[in-house]
Amino acid sequence: MIEIERKFLVETLDFIPLADEKITLRQGYLNHDPERTVRVRCSNTSGFLTIKGKSSNSGMHRFEWEKEISLEEAEALLKLCLPNVIEKERYLIREGEHIFEVDVFHGRLNGLIIAEVELNSEDENIKLPHWIGKEVTGDKRYYNLLLSSMDLKKSPKDS
Repeated sequence: MIEIERKFLVETLDFIPLADEKITLRQGYLNHDPERTVRVRCSNTSGFLTIKGKSSNSGMHRFEWEKEISLEEAEALLKLCLPNVIEKERYLIREGEHIFEVDVFHGRLNGLIIAEVELNSEDENIKLPHWIGKEVTGDKRYYNLLLSSMDLKKSPKDS
């Protein structure tokens, strides 16, 4: 399966009242390989094991395989992950034909807010809500794997 998405910074909390759903997430990575990542994620009630391939040159698409696992299995695997598990709240907001996933990061990434939207093709037109900021699609500093492993003396937004 190929995932096609664009990623944006969000500078305002105007999206919160528009959310259809809010999910608490904790996720960690079992490896740090540029060719593939293996992620473990715990949500409110379930767990997921995800393998992602290397991103395209544009950063818009890559292979993604995901399998739902029990929350207990995910919690056990999270203990094997590399340091710096990511904690965030995900807000799901419908805008026309698309659903924006807005992640509000906590802990060591507190203050960072990133929105992602999945597309059917790289050239698909989308209407961006007013609360969307700078596009960071393809900027590796905003990949969750890198966010989990970087020394955050300053935010990637400050770079």
